[in-house]
Amino acid sequence: MNVEELIDELYEMVEKAWNLPLSRGRAVLDGEEVKQILDEIRENLPQELLKAKAIVADRNQIISTAKMEAETKIRVAEERARAMVNQDEIVKQAQQKANDLLTQTQIKTREMRKAANEYVDDLMRRTDEALAANLAELRKTRQNIKATQRSGQN
Repeated sequence: MNVEELIDELYEMVEKAWNLPLSRGRAVLDGEEVKQILDEIRENLPQELLKAKAIVADRNQIISTAKMEAETKIRVAEERARAMVNQDEIVKQAQQKANDLLTQTQIKTREMRKAANEYVDDLMRRTDEALAANLAELRKTRQNIKATQRSGQN
């Protein structure tokens, strides 16, 4: 089970819990079962973090590929320009084409880098939000469990 499913299971357990009379929503939960679910959440959180790291690695791979592509295109443009050096008009055209290619490549590289960064940022934002929500739920559930334990001791 993933972290979200485990948190859903905790919610379900709280929903099905036996309510204490005259206690304003306080319920009795199976402490061992709750601890088992919390342990599973703790085990799954590192996996979620590893997924986020994999996303960052994918971003770096995309940027690296874009750089290699740009370098290849620049090399091709430079080689074409050198081959045309023999004639004056052809040289001017080749230089213009090389500059255009270089400009297009730089623009494409910037666009690809921006798209990769936005993609990774969006994935990391969503992962961050999911982890924050899961952590908030975990803390809330933990507080409820502590409150239940305190009320059971009194």
